[in-house]
Amino acid sequence: MYLYFKIPFVLILSTIPYYVSSNCGCSTNRNSQCKDDLDPSHKYLKESNEIPDNNDNELLNTSDMVLIEGTTFEMGTNKPVFESDNEGPLRNVTLKSFYLDKYEISNQKFYDFVKKTGYTTEAEIFGDSFLFEMCLPKEDRKKYQDIRAAQAPWWVKMKGVSWKHPEGPDSTIEDLMNHPVIHVSWNDAVKYCEHEGKRLPTEAEWEMACRAGLKQKLYPWGNKLTPKGQHWANIWQGEFPDTNTGEDGFIFTSPIDSFPPNKFGLHNMAGNVWEWTQDNWQNDPDTKVKKGGSFLCHESYCWRYRCAARSSNTKDSSASNLGFRCAADKI
Repeated sequence: MYLYFKIPFVLILSTIPYYVSSNCGCSTNRNSQCKDDLDPSHKYLKESNEIPDNNDNELLNTSDMVLIEGTTFEMGTNKPVFESDNEGPLRNVTLKSFYLDKYEISNQKFYDFVKKTGYTTEAEIFGDSFLFEMCLPKEDRKKYQDIRAAQAPWWVKMKGVSWKHPEGPDSTIEDLMNHPVIHVSWNDAVKYCEHEGKRLPTEAEWEMACRAGLKQKLYPWGNKLTPKGQHWANIWQGEFPDTNTGEDGFIFTSPIDSFPPNKFGLHNMAGNVWEWTQDNWQNDPDTKVKKGGSFLCHESYCWRYRCAARSSNTKDSSASNLGFRCAADKI
């Protein structure tokens, strides 16, 4: 295990007290208000560009996918941590067999997709995306006080940030090709999946895959966060959002094949980046469910890397900790 970072571990953001809360900024989206746009004078574009119908795959490529046999499993929980997220109740759900990617979609795969199709992501069209303040040099952070999410000031709406420039407008993915692609909206993820002849997983499919046959366990591997002292996920260590010690080896995203897989052979079903699903959030077609938590999650503030946990964003939102993986019907 190694440490991947570009800035000092100790991060001092403010003197605001933090406590266990559902308002961690997980759902920060393009409708969120920043200090400088409480009365925005413009509206974001809603269009998503079309890509050429040039998918030349005659057969679905399942080489990096796992076949998950259909069955009935226990979804949700009767012990919700965030009741407002509708984590419960516990219920039996029956699913047909399906395929799911072993890994989150990497920068390399998304780069290949863009190179082949000429696709432009929504963050590139809008001209900005939400960046976690930790990515910024400490001496530059005060410059962005007016473009922070009002309810989650550690998120900065920054121009020039996109999947190609994930840690700031001057950053690149050159050394991050095996890391998950980030700053992709739900619409972007759908376009990628369609090009591959795949789709996004439903929330139920995602959760069944996360649980990997384990009944009512907190995490994809069981109830203990660090079995035998070993880290099984890329999450926040320390005091959120002031200090990240990087004990799991990473400060930002980790490679898609980091950490042991669950019993289904799936990597990073907890932590690293949030993953989009097909499902609407509370019957709102413009807001979608995401699962899995991210490298910014911590039990004291955003304990959402549990299998039953869930959150949401609008379809056109993008951020430093938001990615996806693909699913497909059984051939």
